[in-house]
Amino acid sequence: MSFTGTLDKCKACDKTVYVVDLLSLEGVPYHKSCFKCSHCKGTLQMSNYSSMDGVLFCKTHFEQLFKESGNFSKNFQSGEPLVSFHLRHES
Repeated sequence: MSFTGTLDKCKACDKTVYVVDLLSLEGVPYHKSCFKCSHCKGTLQMSNYSSMDGVLFCKTHFEQLFKESGNFSKNFQSGEPLVSFHLRHES
């Protein structure tokens, strides 16, 4: 018996996902190492992720996104800091 492989491609990197490294989210295949938060790049687990429009977030950044913007704005995905601080120098 020969191994025929798989035709599944990881949604994140578009490379073949073999069964031993397959993580399937609602039928969408990922490599375990590609299942990461789109903001902080932290590795996710099935128990600690959130998703919006197919974009993956850790629970922390998903909640922070909602609290910062009041909605699920795409601006958060730009990777820019969530909070800006402006320091004022007094002479």
